[in-house]
Amino acid sequence: MVILETERLTLRQWEPDEFPTVHRILGHAVTMRFWPAPFTPEQSESWLQRSLVTYAATANTLGRWATVLKESGEVIGDCGLIQAHINGMPEYDLGYIIQAEHWRKGYGTEAAAAIRDYGFSELKLPRIVANMACNHHGSARVAEAIGMQVETTFANQRNRGVQTFLYSMEHP
Repeated sequence: MVILETERLTLRQWEPDEFPTVHRILGHAVTMRFWPAPFTPEQSESWLQRSLVTYAATANTLGRWATVLKESGEVIGDCGLIQAHINGMPEYDLGYIIQAEHWRKGYGTEAAAAIRDYGFSELKLPRIVANMACNHHGSARVAEAIGMQVETTFANQRNRGVQTFLYSMEHP
């Protein structure tokens, strides 16, 4: 099911049989270097299953979605909005993981901007956040490029206590 389209990307739900693609992305050492570690096969399968459960639980309005290049049909990442506890607070978290070989081509910004717009215009969310390790400069640039501002930093207990930026944006 297609959720959003941009000029170059299609954001769609993951399918139950896409474990190999999910793991190719989440198990990649460079792509996942700002996470505690690249995902194991079990962690990738759990990520996929959580996405499928989120679609069902939210009537297909929230979730992490496959990020697909329109030109080739190649899945290059995982982006979307989920409800999560970030720094002890319930939030709508905008996340994006683009495969390392596709970094610096604007795909993360293009996907994140579309997701931000969807969250505010379609879902009428009051606020959207994004969080990333303070040394993940590329991810921070994406958040800034779509109009988010640093709200705080915190020791992220879900990521080895790493200092983490919390970017946020209120509904315009």
